[in-house]
Amino acid sequence: MQHFDVNVIRRDFATLAQQVKGKPLIYLDNAATTHKPDGVLQAMKDYYQRCNANPHRGAYELGVTSTTLYEGARARVSQFINAASPREIVFTKNATEALNLIAFSYGMSFVGPGDEIVLCISEHHSNLVPWQRVAKTRKAVLKYLYLNKDYTLDMDQLAATITEKTKVVSIAHMSNALGTIYPIEEIIDFAHAKGAVVVIDGAQSVPHSKVDVQQLDADFLVWSGHKMLSPMGIGVLYGKLSLLEQIPPFLFGGEMIEYVQEQESTFAEPPLKFEGGTPNVAGALGLAAAIDYLEAIGWENIQSHERRLTAYALEQLRRINHLRIIGPGDVEKQGPVISFVLEGCHPHDVATILDSYGVAVRAGHHCAQPLMSYLQVPATSRASFYLYNTLDEVDSLIAAIKEVRKWLGYGP
Repeated sequence: MQHFDVNVIRRDFATLAQQVKGKPLIYLDNAATTHKPDGVLQAMKDYYQRCNANPHRGAYELGVTSTTLYEGARARVSQFINAASPREIVFTKNATEALNLIAFSYGMSFVGPGDEIVLCISEHHSNLVPWQRVAKTRKAVLKYLYLNKDYTLDMDQLAATITEKTKVVSIAHMSNALGTIYPIEEIIDFAHAKGAVVVIDGAQSVPHSKVDVQQLDADFLVWSGHKMLSPMGIGVLYGKLSLLEQIPPFLFGGEMIEYVQEQESTFAEPPLKFEGGTPNVAGALGLAAAIDYLEAIGWENIQSHERRLTAYALEQLRRINHLRIIGPGDVEKQGPVISFVLEGCHPHDVATILDSYGVAVRAGHHCAQPLMSYLQVPATSRASFYLYNTLDEVDSLIAAIKEVRKWLGYGP
């Protein structure tokens, strides 16, 4: 195991050294986006300063270099998740675009009237709204998995919900709103036994753990680079090559074509078939650099540190009067995302007051309005940790939360 020193790691993140409201920034909104280390920023700067050219187009040296770098980043991502081939890696803008691509290319092609699409009630809107459109257009049935009292998945209900009519099961590996880690291997095994394909929204899991798509036998996996130290504007769709070859393109134009005639066109093979227009080469290189950075630190170290932060935060939060954790509250069942509500305090007020102490947390429905309705809460406050957060920052969060009800005129 490599040596892990959070104070050394923090030196790589210039944004963490700044102050807000006259206090040191305590950034606990990593489920929304993460900060970028110097190495990632340098990789992007180097590209634009030395190699900038449109890939897959120019026969001149810079064009060839740009193509080589871009395809090298694809190979790095393929290796990262143990895909069978770089051809199974499609670069997108983000996880939302990747999910839309699957829904509108695979869903519209292979889901028909009376077929079933199964989601979890905790899905992010990006993994819900596209499937609503598919179900409505294709006259399919949208079915939901609901949760146990401890915010985990009811496996008996899973067995009853996924049937021979199910064509797609699309589910987050880890909930962005609850932190719940779902048993994705069991879900995949069960769905495959019924003949369904499984789409994994890895936006919250891939940044925190090693995901092996061949070991999981995943059909599709998506995530966004910016939640794992990479720039915004780069995301990944992994798909089994046999599936990618069957589905039509999503965006048209650029290098996704093969031949174009006046009335008809043919298209390139995957993955270029799904990458219409000029790609985000610098973003892909930034993502590859982020993977290098995370793997140099080591997933075991990262997970151990995040579990320590999460366990400590859960223990401290439970001691605060009038606070209720909205999630499993158990590091064996959840990742480094903790949602909570304070009695009598709207989450937006909580976040605003915490900000006055320099503590940045998320407040709202977390793009999961059906979940909020199901839980009968209007919104929650959410603290989410990453490898650069410290136990001292958790203490500052706890101290600030203890002040919130005082600000709003309540007693202790």
